[in-house]
Amino acid sequence: MKVREIMTTNVECVSPDAGLLELANKMKTLDVGFIPICESDRLVGTVTDRDIVIRGLAGGKNINTCKARDIMTKDVFWCFEDEDVKEVASKMREKEVRRMLILNPEKRLVGVVSIGDISKVEEKESGKTLKDITEAA
Repeated sequence: MKVREIMTTNVECVSPDAGLLELANKMKTLDVGFIPICESDRLVGTVTDRDIVIRGLAGGKNINTCKARDIMTKDVFWCFEDEDVKEVASKMREKEVRRMLILNPEKRLVGVVSIGDISKVEEKESGKTLKDITEAA
């Protein structure tokens, strides 16, 4: 099974210049805890709700001036939409991430897949992936 068959496709990017409140409101509106950061139609990072709290608020950043670029994770992990679900689960395990961004052949963002998405079709893989990620933390 290809990852394109199970990925979430309504993923939206936010600019690196987006403020903390804009990030938080976008997450609230989309009902997500993870936002890709894109600049000139290219991925440059990701921000999680935890990043907003830990790196932003608890890190002493000014809520009115702090931008996504100030708190984002710059290491972006991704796979192509035509990769096998087991391959993607393996990469998630290797990188110790719970979500993987999915790109088309032109390297444009087309979706995101989570351990939860994988668990719906590959119970054994998702269990091993989650176990390996949580043991590394």
